[in-house]
Amino acid sequence: MKLGEIVHTTPEGLRERRYLQVKDHIVERIAQLRPGASIPAERDLAVVCSTSRTTVRKAVTELVAEGRLVRRQGSGTYVAEPKLAWPLMVSGFTEHAVSEGLKARTSFLSAERMSAGPELAERLGIRPGGSVLSIELLRFVNDASMALECIHVSARRYPGLAAAVAKTGSLYEVLRDKYGVSVAHAVETIETAPAAPREAALLGTEVGSPMLLVSQHSHTAEGEPVEWVRTWYRGDRYSFVAHISRPPAPVTAGAQVSNTR
Repeated sequence: MKLGEIVHTTPEGLRERRYLQVKDHIVERIAQLRPGASIPAERDLAVVCSTSRTTVRKAVTELVAEGRLVRRQGSGTYVAEPKLAWPLMVSGFTEHAVSEGLKARTSFLSAERMSAGPELAERLGIRPGGSVLSIELLRFVNDASMALECIHVSARRYPGLAAAVAKTGSLYEVLRDKYGVSVAHAVETIETAPAAPREAALLGTEVGSPMLLVSQHSHTAEGEPVEWVRTWYRGDRYSFVAHISRPPAPVTAGAQVSNTR
């Protein structure tokens, strides 16, 4: 910008700058409050910030999506609990929660048999039309609903699995102790999706709130498919952590290898 040059700010730019100022103001308030504390109503924040309720609502909605605030229908908006950092690793939900010193609990929702379509049959290593057992579990950490898990396995390979999981709440424990099967590796896909009415009701959040949808395809060390799982996690309560490393640099053609003693 040249000396003396006049910069003209568009109305859109002014609104964006005002919105960011309002968001910063709310973030400062959050930093002074404990998790679970309520923040002022949107109309009161609009007065304090000398702006419209529309601008305040936009800032609050974004902070809810980021997991810093949580809305409760008919109650108000509150400072969210800190997110749990959940590492990406081959481990059962209960097993991992306990290893982190967290209190884990599972609610067994349902179990039903279904016929495998071509895609599910391929994932589970069975013929199309084969019998699949679908188990739905609601996972809790420290008494807060955290994840809704839908597990698909071959019904023929694991007879009696539903009753055993309903008793223990731990799928991997049952697979290991009852069937001698251990999951060695898995491929996970993570997507974002808005909460549908049923998921929102079970996980105690609003319809349309951001969710993390994790699909996991697990295998034994020998490569045998074990499960295909779809899990809904509350986006305001979870963050996933992966430990990654840079692969070794490839050796280029013609490169000389020194033999130093």
